[in-house]
Amino acid sequence: MEKIKVAIIGSAGYTGGELLRILIYHPAVDIVFANSASNAGKKVYDVHNDLFGDTELEFSSDFHSDIDVLFLCVGHGDARKFLEANPIGSSVKIIDLSQDYRLKANVSYQGKDFVYGLPELNKSSIEKAQYIANPGCFATNIQLALLPLASKGVLPNEIHVNATTGSTGAGQKPGATTHFSWRNNNLSAYKSFEHQHLQEISESLEQLQTGFLTSSEKSLLERAAEKIHFVPQRGDFARGIFSAIYVESDLSEGEAYELYESFYATAPFTWVSKSNIDLKQVVNTNKAIIHLEKHGNQLLILTAIDNLLKGASGQAVQNMNLLFGLDERTGLNLKSVGF
Repeated sequence: MEKIKVAIIGSAGYTGGELLRILIYHPAVDIVFANSASNAGKKVYDVHNDLFGDTELEFSSDFHSDIDVLFLCVGHGDARKFLEANPIGSSVKIIDLSQDYRLKANVSYQGKDFVYGLPELNKSSIEKAQYIANPGCFATNIQLALLPLASKGVLPNEIHVNATTGSTGAGQKPGATTHFSWRNNNLSAYKSFEHQHLQEISESLEQLQTGFLTSSEKSLLERAAEKIHFVPQRGDFARGIFSAIYVESDLSEGEAYELYESFYATAPFTWVSKSNIDLKQVVNTNKAIIHLEKHGNQLLILTAIDNLLKGASGQAVQNMNLLFGLDERTGLNLKSVGF
């Protein structure tokens, strides 16, 4: 089989680095170029030090579309700007890791629509697509917790979400809340009830449970926040997202497990555990692990993912595999860190 020719834009950042780590050893991939204008001419391992000994690839400032698939690992707003400034060949597939094409109002490019790239929701559409909008990290975690309930139309009007993310979720550019001396031994909340990922979460839930979003003159974010009460937190660790979500539910614990296990029966990376879960089970893997508990009329849903893998680059490779007819697990046999 001829190898898939891959290019990465924004390859010096966290998600670009994760893509390189996976794709260097992907059996069906040839990395044609890793674009980073600010690092052009440097070895990839000069920036991603852990890749020393794995590759002699250099960063490039060049761009051409003699490729099969383009990964966009750039900041929000920059993916659309890049595509407007650099028209892509009509046969090239695109996987965008920014939020530029995730929402239904903003999906069109060159006469075709980006497909929302959550395989557990849109696998058949992804397989037939050309352009993929890779989901956000919080969005992936929370959607996986709620999709089974939406599939049966039993999501209530109020969903409570408390989710904590590692510092890599803020990107590689240093900031006040990513500085080690501030983040270490610390915890804080931010964007409470108004995180941007609420929009894509609500659109996916509406896809399965029609009427979940009320029709009104309010913005999509406002309507989503009316239903999903989301408090994001910054954790004092580098990677991973752990969510505690609770909803009123008439399902017994046994019925809830039956629903979730059935919904994810063919999803190779999403697992439902009857034992309590922790973040270390998923760090450095493409897994999502879900645990359920029933307390009175409240269903508690615990969900853990690695924000840089299942929440970003790992899922992007999973989507690439589906686009090219590969087993979606190809190249993603990644192991957790253990203790």
